[in-house]
Amino acid sequence: MRRAWLATGVLMLGWAVSVRGEDLAYYLPEGVQYDAAIPKPEAVLGWTVGEWHVRHDQLVEYMRAVAAASDRVQIEEIGRTHEERPLLLLTISSPSNLGRLEDIQRRHRALCNGSRGLPPIEDLPVVTWMGYSVHGNESSGSNAALLAVYHLAAAEGPEIESLLSGSVILVDPSLNPDGLSRFAQWANMHKGKQLVGNPASREHTEGWPAGRTNHYWFDLNRDWLLLQHPESRARVKQFHRWRPNVLTDHHEMGSGSTFFFQPGIPSRKNPNTPLKNVELTEKIGAYHAEILDQNGSLYYSEESFDDFYYGKGSTYPDVHGAVGILFEQASSRGHLQDTKNGPLTFPFTIKNQFLTTLSTLRAARDLRADLLSYQHEFYRTALEEATNDATQAYVFGEASDRGRTQRLVQLLLGHDIQVHRLGQRLTRGERVFEPGVAYIVPAKQPQYRLVKSVFERRTSFEDDAFYDVSAWTLPLAFGLPSPTILASEYRSSFLGERILDGSLPEGRRPPSEGANFYAFEWSEYFAPRALHRLMAAGLEVRAATEPFECDTDGGRRPFDRGAIIVAMGIQREKAAQVPALMDEIARRDGVDVYGIRSGLTPVGIDLGSPSLGEPAHPKPVLVVGGGTSPYAAGELWHLLDERFEMPVALVESNRLGRLDWSEVTHLILVSGSTGEIGGGVLDDLKAWVRGGGTVIATQGAGDWAGRELLPPASDSEKEKKKDEEEKKPQERIPYAEYRANQAKNLVSGAIFETRIDTTHPLGYGYPYDWLPVFRRGTSTWEISDDPYATVAQYVETPLLAGYCSAENQKEIAGKAAVIARRLGRGVVVQIADDPNFRAFWYGPNRVFLNALFFSPLIRSTSDTRTGE
Repeated sequence: MRRAWLATGVLMLGWAVSVRGEDLAYYLPEGVQYDAAIPKPEAVLGWTVGEWHVRHDQLVEYMRAVAAASDRVQIEEIGRTHEERPLLLLTISSPSNLGRLEDIQRRHRALCNGSRGLPPIEDLPVVTWMGYSVHGNESSGSNAALLAVYHLAAAEGPEIESLLSGSVILVDPSLNPDGLSRFAQWANMHKGKQLVGNPASREHTEGWPAGRTNHYWFDLNRDWLLLQHPESRARVKQFHRWRPNVLTDHHEMGSGSTFFFQPGIPSRKNPNTPLKNVELTEKIGAYHAEILDQNGSLYYSEESFDDFYYGKGSTYPDVHGAVGILFEQASSRGHLQDTKNGPLTFPFTIKNQFLTTLSTLRAARDLRADLLSYQHEFYRTALEEATNDATQAYVFGEASDRGRTQRLVQLLLGHDIQVHRLGQRLTRGERVFEPGVAYIVPAKQPQYRLVKSVFERRTSFEDDAFYDVSAWTLPLAFGLPSPTILASEYRSSFLGERILDGSLPEGRRPPSEGANFYAFEWSEYFAPRALHRLMAAGLEVRAATEPFECDTDGGRRPFDRGAIIVAMGIQREKAAQVPALMDEIARRDGVDVYGIRSGLTPVGIDLGSPSLGEPAHPKPVLVVGGGTSPYAAGELWHLLDERFEMPVALVESNRLGRLDWSEVTHLILVSGSTGEIGGGVLDDLKAWVRGGGTVIATQGAGDWAGRELLPPASDSEKEKKKDEEEKKPQERIPYAEYRANQAKNLVSGAIFETRIDTTHPLGYGYPYDWLPVFRRGTSTWEISDDPYATVAQYVETPLLAGYCSAENQKEIAGKAAVIARRLGRGVVVQIADDPNFRAFWYGPNRVFLNALFFSPLIRSTSDTRTGE
């Protein structure tokens, strides 16, 4: 222990010392012989483990070198990151097991089909998945992967032979290659020959956005369930190919901490997870405690972290009959850091991750029969519970928006969930779900527990505090109605064709000749992408601000507000390109395009009407850097750049003073991005808005926009309420209840119902006024003094799913969710909640996109707040 913490010599806070990486003997078990034919890490890297932070390309080079030298190791590239780095998965086992991998995979999947009898497992290896450093700046995990793979490939003797014959070990050496590379570069470029432990040293204080996240600044440890990124999609595909029994998730935490392993907080287990999962986790935990005690390492469990949200690497296995294990190592955040527990070296953090790799593998081998039996029992009882569930199926689908619907289908299929076309019509109130348009997910299937967790609308919980979100109901996130079918009404005829491909269907293509106009509805999810494609090609485009009917090449049909019109008569030299572009957007964006001969319509506005407005061709700037939330900024960058294929300039907040405002149409502000906007920059911003610019401000930035860009609204009732609260006598509360009460008073992630004005340009394209939103935080806005400016409002009983205290529900009820107000010739749009939370909240995306394209269509409706 003394050597591990002090490394070389005596340290005092801030002193500089020379520390190199440790020799392999420091890390590896004593008394084990190693095959000299297997390359050691330093033979490939040129330095010892822990001397530098390994880059992803170096990690890949070493993994391939070992695979080439060992008959115990197979390696495959399972995908690529956003930055085109390879995602590797190593399969390590005895040569005899490697020769029958397809049979092992088949038999593991057979354990998960819900069959009554346990298949033979006497010769079936346990499958253990080792996952390292999903957060790129928690790099001790990926550096420990070097040691793990070397040990498994090169160790000799009866212990390793027993381990490999009874196990198939899957090594995912870097779950986040882009973030790992970003952080390694930072830590290595700031390392001197004399290491410095002072926490304030630049090596320990990363620049924005830091290395935790992936290319688009997303936390990949929340994406296992959401599958919005290539890293997660590739990984989960392999997960279902193998169906592992144990999966580890190696992390780091604050430097002043020690080491955590699961179980987590007992009261925060997801209720869909069987108690047997916790019992097995506890048994495995005893192995971790033993090996860490031998090393003299401090550790703890059953505190700080929970197992509620199924979208993390340590919890996704729990809903698949496996055991997920979270490891959290105190971080050196560089090569050496002074902490309250003494100097913390990078090699020591790596060693703890390696030791718990070994303890996991030994536990999985020893508990092989228990783990395999549990996985079978998990799925057998799942089918039993499904049979007895009052809800027998979930239906969803929106005829006017196949894009959103298909993206939800894709997500469900990615989790091996059975999805069918709806076999017969279902009516729920005013909503009708038609065969061929809607989909149905039966409860009675092996993935029953996962299905229940993603469709249920739970609002009551054993514990009211959460480490992460309290709700993730997928149909609500996609803004899709999802009625249930109860056992009393369920019939097998509801199940139509089973869906195996969730690809976006092509839209309707119009004739290539004979049309004077082309039109498509705005309700399709990818209509904004289609519009951008047309504008980027130089076409003149108009948007309907009133509904109409017209005779098309497909017969007479209605068009709603927001419908896009392309008139051939004003395209000039671009006219010849129009038919091909219409074909392209139908094919690539899934919109139904109609050809129209006459501009004279039988109902509503004509196609030369002044009620056809000119959408903006956005040239947006997204403010980043400084105190900006990387998550919030990354979500909107990803939405525009990756999903809608629109360029967006990322401008540091401290460079706004040098911005050429004439080249900007929209300024996008997210939480934390406004801290450096003041003085002359604020004056320039106000002048730009008055001249026709649009500010779109979300969450905390919306608070700022209301204060700084718009005159204050009268708020006498709120002031009165504040005065009344201040007069209430303060009650004594036991100090021990402070942390629990703080957590209960948070809105850490719940789903709320709003009503959106579909006649407002920001509401165009929504088929109904019901709009679920995802809320974190308790800040609320009063309804605008301008009665036309509140675009969306929370209903009086707003909570749809998740936890929110009664007091906070009352505070949110009736408040404004989206406000759009004119300032001179420009517009300020305030969006209270995150419009693209973790990229899977498709429903509110349209509000944000409408603010980009349709802000010029928002008329001035009040003189009192605009300065006009």
